Amino acid sequence: MSSLERRLAAVVGRNRVTTTKTDRLIYGFDAGRGRFLPEAVVYAESAEEVAAVMRLAGELKVPVVPRGAGSGLTGGALAVHGGIVLSLTRMNRILEIDTENLLAVVQPGVVTAELQAQVEKRGLFYPPDPASKEFSTIGGNVAECAGGPRCVKYGVTRDYVLGLEVVTPAGEIIHTGGRTLKNVVGFDLTRLFVGCEGTLGIATEITLRLLPKPEAKKTMLLFFSSIDGAAESVSAIISARIIPATLEFMDRATLACIRGRTEIDLPEECGAALIVEVDGCREWLDGEAARVMAVVAGRDVIGSVVAETEEESERIWQMRRAVSPAVREQAPDCFNEDIVVPRSKIPQMIRRLETLSVESGLPIVNFGHAGDGNIHVYILTDLREAGMEARVDALIEQVFAAAVELRGSISGEHGVGLAKARYLDMELSPDTIAYMRTLKRALDPDNILNPGKIFLRGRDDE
Repeated sequence: MSSLERRLAAVVGRNRVTTTKTDRLIYGFDAGRGRFLPEAVVYAESAEEVAAVMRLAGELKVPVVPRGAGSGLTGGALAVHGGIVLSLTRMNRILEIDTENLLAVVQPGVVTAELQAQVEKRGLFYPPDPASKEFSTIGGNVAECAGGPRCVKYGVTRDYVLGLEVVTPAGEIIHTGGRTLKNVVGFDLTRLFVGCEGTLGIATEITLRLLPKPEAKKTMLLFFSSIDGAAESVSAIISARIIPATLEFMDRATLACIRGRTEIDLPEECGAALIVEVDGCREWLDGEAARVMAVVAGRDVIGSVVAETEEESERIWQMRRAVSPAVREQAPDCFNEDIVVPRSKIPQMIRRLETLSVESGLPIVNFGHAGDGNIHVYILTDLREAGMEARVDALIEQVFAAAVELRGSISGEHGVGLAKARYLDMELSPDTIAYMRTLKRALDPDNILNPGKIFLRGRDDE
């Protein structure tokens, strides 16, 4: 055993440390494109073990990368400077579901869908629903401030985190927030850690706010002859003071990818589609659905499917879930970027993306969470072609520049991580970035915890 392996084994036990090439390869990639081998993988089972690992890493000046399911798309869980990958998946217990105070206390390795299933058995509801919810973990959701289709009505992960137990880069265990909706004692450290991408601390226990489960829902699939009609309908629905639980859109290229892969017939003349879902009291839903149909009337609507049963609703959502795997099959390489713009700017952003696709000669497929302006931009390509990587890089930069120009953001829910670090200054001013760096240096002066993320620098000069 190496010296590092021996020291780690003394902390967590020999059977929860591995340095084999196979295990290091498994933990050397995520759902994105990066590949970086750690020196060791450690499986922690308690906050005390996480703290002990951090203290040892500080002593040895070895980087530590906290990791959940590895489902991130921007390289946030990759050991870009080597060191230790600290897996939290064994810390996977739901510690408490408090039906009186509408909260849950969980460990970071709890799978999001499992938490949702358990609270719904009690008539409660945990709204954040990232596409990866069947395998992503709550700890990873907190680190990235995960979103999902329901964010338009219910908000993102940070809106449901009441309190945290956090291990600091120095190996201390601290607690932020609590079990109450109101708490203004001291700095709001909870919000600081949510979305920090594991660079400032490691959440080892998470207290989450829950809601009563909506009584019923109604799902509508709307077909449009043009993307403009669909995009304008998004703004019109929100302007009419209708806040759907979800408001998803798919452009013509997306529909072409899934045509024939779903039980639902997609008209050939369809230029875009919206999935609109409203939830709440059963008696109220028919009227709300009628309001949606009235708002979109005259905006190039050419057809609709309104689900009357849970099975019909599931068929609509199966169509939406088929999008990502279908798009990825269209080309040898696929770049998945997520941008966000104000809802009213969606038509402009979509037109800009269509122009960029023509100018670059690269297919772009667009779909996503139109209700909150979050667009998933898939660039289809083949990196085996000479000069293609440079063309893709230039196109991604143009996509981000267009989003920022419309007062949007280069990331709505994927985070910055490694993949978007070089574009940070497109959105944030030098003073803002410097202030963030000051926070990082203050809390992690030796740059031990997840170095190389968010800020595109090495370990020594971050």
